[in-house]
Amino acid sequence: MENEKDKFTIAARLKSFKYAFNGLKHFFVVEHNARIHLVAAAFAIGLSFYLNISSLEWIAILAVIVVVFVAEIFNSCMEKLSDVVSPEVNPQIKIVKDMAAAAVLMAAILALAVGAIIFLPKLF
Repeated sequence: MENEKDKFTIAARLKSFKYAFNGLKHFFVVEHNARIHLVAAAFAIGLSFYLNISSLEWIAILAVIVVVFVAEIFNSCMEKLSDVVSPEVNPQIKIVKDMAAAAVLMAAILALAVGAIIFLPKLF
């Protein structure tokens, strides 16, 4: 039997959005790298408007922007969770943190490659 807490309600769904927006706010206010990515994203979006890129190019640019943000959010989560689980220096936790940072690096490299493929021919 379904308990009261498990029932679907619009109010509960809207509340879940509130939590997500709180997470985004925290991400952009507290995380320095988030603001760096935000500036890069704003630059890419501005350049996209200036160069009047195609719909498919917009999809690619917006997709890689989101991929970088998602990777950075997960990296930040891993950092915070790791610090709670093991506040002292721990070689295993260092590997986890390094791998999470590597995911952000890979996403950023992808974003740079997509940006280069789309923007460089239009600029030169």
